Amino acid sequence: MATERLKRINELAAKEKAGGLSDEEKAEQKRLREEYLAAFRKNVLQTLDNTYIVEPDGTEHKLRKKDGK
Repeated sequence: MATERLKRINELAAKEKAGGLSDEEKAEQKRLREEYLAAFRKNVLQTLDNTYIVEPDGTEHKLRKKDGK
């Protein structure tokens, strides 16, 4: 996620604490937060897809997805 968008999320959060947001700003804040969470989740999943477990005997195997989730 671009640095400008993170900066804007923080600006809106500070403004919300200081005195409130307009309806347009609330909608923007919600949209930006959803984008941030989607990017965060994508990064975590990519990291887990490239993670291997190394057993004490030196063998490696990929992490598997949990059944039902």
